[in-house]
Amino acid sequence: MTDFSLFYFANDSGNAEGDRYQLLIEGARFADEHGFQAVWTPERHFHPYGGTYPNPSVTGAAIAAITRRVKIRAGSVVAPLHHPLRVAEEWSVVDNISHGRVGVSFASGWHATDFVLNPSAYADRRTEMYERVEQVRALWRGETVDLPDGMGNPAKVRSFPPPVQDELPVWITSVGDVETFRSAGRIGAGLLTHLIGQSPELLAEKISEYRKAAAEASQGAWTGHVVVMVHTFLGEDNEAVRELVRPALSAYMRSALNLILASDPGFSSEDPENLEDDEVDFLVERSFEHYFDNIGLLGSVEKAKEVVARLAEIGVDEIACLIDFGLSTDEVMSGLTHLQRLRDVAGGSST
Repeated sequence: MTDFSLFYFANDSGNAEGDRYQLLIEGARFADEHGFQAVWTPERHFHPYGGTYPNPSVTGAAIAAITRRVKIRAGSVVAPLHHPLRVAEEWSVVDNISHGRVGVSFASGWHATDFVLNPSAYADRRTEMYERVEQVRALWRGETVDLPDGMGNPAKVRSFPPPVQDELPVWITSVGDVETFRSAGRIGAGLLTHLIGQSPELLAEKISEYRKAAAEASQGAWTGHVVVMVHTFLGEDNEAVRELVRPALSAYMRSALNLILASDPGFSSEDPENLEDDEVDFLVERSFEHYFDNIGLLGSVEKAKEVVARLAEIGVDEIACLIDFGLSTDEVMSGLTHLQRLRDVAGGSST
């Protein structure tokens, strides 16, 4: 059975001041009222794409205050940018406000510019991520950590307030590296990924590796939880939806050109800066058509049912529906009624 959640990663380049979080609030209320599994918000810095969401604990607190049932998750916290005590403190506050509904996916980060927040962490960011995940988990359980204070003296500290949940639900975010999949399984974490730059067939192989690692680490007691982010907009007619979403989704594809190049054998060694305008246009158009026709929840409910079935077949537990890739709030909200129909017919569970 596949669960459905909402995922936000807004393009902030065209929004009017005062309206940036309207869709977040309205969408979260819709998800809460209609039995969706979770609402995910990311951590993104210094760029219009995603820059509406620099701190998922802040947006998570806003969601917690206006909802009652839907789970509230970070997709993701860039762990090397932050002290683990601050992560534990902030998310414990949200856990209390929400009465125990939070979860966090941790990422290592990849944009060097983001690390102006903590430059020394960039070189070993992957190692630092796993270390900080375990530190946050320990703090969440109420354990103390030994750290130097302002005078350089050793101090034992624990984070407050105590959370509601005994254990913090944790995922690891991966853009497709199979070793990250395996590592997530080995530490007993869920997995958050997407289909930009990896085919469903390749993703299926990586999920299998993740499941094996999770089962081995838990002596067979747990085989993991896989969440895949998918761009989503549903309507009555496939072609009408195609033309409605084409400008916004094409702009997203253009912004994700590095991922597109990595997955294209004809261009995989190219630097985006070296491509001619017509080559970029060709790649974006081809990617849009592939995504719309094959792997996005885009078009009619009947068409989307086939995508859900394929994702379930390869081992996806939850589809995180990315709904805010450039359409207006009214357009997105109208599409959510069709997404609810899909969720009902596809058998998603209620929270």
